[in-house]
Amino acid sequence: MQALALGPFVCPLDGAALEATAGGARCTAGHSFDRAREGYLNLLPVQHKASRDPGDDQAMVVARRRTLDDGLFRPLADTVFESVADHARRCGSERPVRIVDAGCGEGYYLAHLRRRALASDQAGVLALAGYDISKWAVRVAARRSRDIAWAVASNRQPPVAPASIDLILSLFGFPHWASFEAILAPGGRMLTVDADANHLLELRSVIYPTLEPSDAVQPAEALARGWQVSAERRLEYRVELASAAQIQALIAMTPHAHRMSASGREALAALSHLTVTLSMVMRELQPPRHSQAAMLQGPTPA
Repeated sequence: MQALALGPFVCPLDGAALEATAGGARCTAGHSFDRAREGYLNLLPVQHKASRDPGDDQAMVVARRRTLDDGLFRPLADTVFESVADHARRCGSERPVRIVDAGCGEGYYLAHLRRRALASDQAGVLALAGYDISKWAVRVAARRSRDIAWAVASNRQPPVAPASIDLILSLFGFPHWASFEAILAPGGRMLTVDADANHLLELRSVIYPTLEPSDAVQPAEALARGWQVSAERRLEYRVELASAAQIQALIAMTPHAHRMSASGREALAALSHLTVTLSMVMRELQPPRHSQAAMLQGPTPA
């Protein structure tokens, strides 16, 4: 299987296709955007920011990179590739399968997907792009692979054209369902991964005095909008955290880092070894039929 960079991105201000310039990209209306030395485009205008430095901060990105590079989530990354390969087979090999990782973080899953695709003897081409609202995360992602298109952008204004994407990845992400409906091509799908009920159970047992039963995240908003779950798969396994540094890195990449009390922090700091359950649910979703129909019919005349 071949893999290449998806392109082009579109202007976040008017939606026009961006053309490469010496130092970045520009649309036909003259809006220009800088390209960082790592190779990514910054497509998050200041008026689209909810804060001065949105998304994951540098410390969280460093912790996530360490945890992912240690291989703790490799089984999940392999499962994502298998699902993408199945989708590519259904799409056929006549043209590239256009894939965007919405909220790509520091690029681990998309870079792993590219490596697995290149090593596969399956026919077809994957066109890959990733974006995230955190500039720190995208900077690391772009260093992972210059053969994937990367951008700083938000889920509210995805940096891709309407009806241009065959598969959206949202892995532990925060989907913006209306925007995703708009960018999916007819027949397009979305692949989500969320924490299941037992995810990090042992870690949570250490940092919280009482542990409330939790249910897996359900895509309630998506279902209310008319999205349908076409496939669901659960993945659960245990990993050994063999050092205090590994334990601290894992907790630092989760929301629990900001939620735990001082006593929970002390209890965690006393550990040098811990076996932890990783439990996730993967869903393939198809968008509402009315949104797909609108794509095929085009805009309604004024």
